[in-house]
Amino acid sequence: MKWGQTQWMFLYFMVSGTYSLITVNQPPLLTAAQGHDVIMPCQLNLSNNEKMMSPPVLYWIYNSKTYVLSDSSKYAGRAHLLDNNTDTSNKSFLLKDVQWTDSGKYLCKLSISTEGKSFRERGNETLLIVYDTMLFNLTSRNDSQLECKVNVTRDPRMVLSIIHNECKVQTVKDAVTALPYITLSETISLKGGGKYECQLHLDKNLITKSIFHWHPPEPDVVVCPEPWFLYAGLLLVPTTILLVLVTAMIYIKLSTSGWNREA
Repeated sequence: MKWGQTQWMFLYFMVSGTYSLITVNQPPLLTAAQGHDVIMPCQLNLSNNEKMMSPPVLYWIYNSKTYVLSDSSKYAGRAHLLDNNTDTSNKSFLLKDVQWTDSGKYLCKLSISTEGKSFRERGNETLLIVYDTMLFNLTSRNDSQLECKVNVTRDPRMVLSIIHNECKVQTVKDAVTALPYITLSETISLKGGGKYECQLHLDKNLITKSIFHWHPPEPDVVVCPEPWFLYAGLLLVPTTILLVLVTAMIYIKLSTSGWNREA
């Protein structure tokens, strides 16, 4: 989950000859993975000169029309205040099981009563962007190509890129629209072994990434069959010689014995 630079809304007015300050603080941007939980922050800050006459009334508004914490069936059982104490300055809420339809702008608005004045103060809207699990693997149609694909809330600032050994690789871009999200896809041809990394950025903020390690296959090696006939031939040569020698020795011995008898 990424928070952008915090922005502030300021309301100044005079009380008893001193300046007073009330702020409602919201981050301008949040990102969340589909199916996960996200905290939508809202913080009320009062200067020391301010005194609340009654607990502030909180309104969380989605896309300028839906009241998140009251009568919306869309958020039933999924949206809960982090602090149920009405006097707390923490007006954040927890949104469970984030869905694609939760993408959009959320506004924290408070009705405030101080000494001598009642008014409404609001924060800056927070944009919630949802993304899905990133897929990063060899393509089914060509095992020499690597494809990275991710579903994400529509936003022109979203950029998908592939890095190979710390260097950005030229990719073939593709974007498939499927409301309420868009599918970003990048494909490259493998350019050698090593570490490939797919990154999803929103401006300069890294949202999610996936890593793929690829090792080129070893070149084909021709395996020759064992020369068993050669081995047999080599074994037969000394065996044959040995048999010839033994036969010759027996023949000589028998011949010698016959000569001795004649003598």
